[in-house]
Amino acid sequence: MTEKQMNVESFNLDHTKVKAPYIRLAGKKEGRNGDQILKYDIRFSQPNKEHMEMPALHSLEHMMAEFSRNHSEHIVDISPMGCQTGYYLAVINHDDYDDVLRIVENTLKDVLEATEVPACNEVQCGWAASHSLEGAQELARYMLSKRDEWTEVF
Repeated sequence: MTEKQMNVESFNLDHTKVKAPYIRLAGKKEGRNGDQILKYDIRFSQPNKEHMEMPALHSLEHMMAEFSRNHSEHIVDISPMGCQTGYYLAVINHDDYDDVLRIVENTLKDVLEATEVPACNEVQCGWAASHSLEGAQELARYMLSKRDEWTEVF
């Protein structure tokens, strides 16, 4: 029996076959004016086997969102996955996979050097009590230790 094709790309991905960690191109859209938005799946944890704890995931999101923009003007957004296994990275007009890997690598190195989580307060964050600098750095350290595996999805 063939599964029904879903509208959301990741719902069509067999999560039992992927091997985290990895970074893969998950989608490409062209706007009316020719701009290209590319969405990358940055998977830290093996789906349905492990996940990132919320305070670490939340802090890493803040840090990656802030620091990645120091390495590229093409960043649109970095958003955590609800399943707590990774993030989506959206870039505009930048179809260079190797450079995306470089941006992520340099961003994670910045996380290791950070002494605080950006915007970790009640004025700038909707759940300021849920952060962990140490947890975010542990996630970054783990992902960087697997750098040579990022291109292997299956």
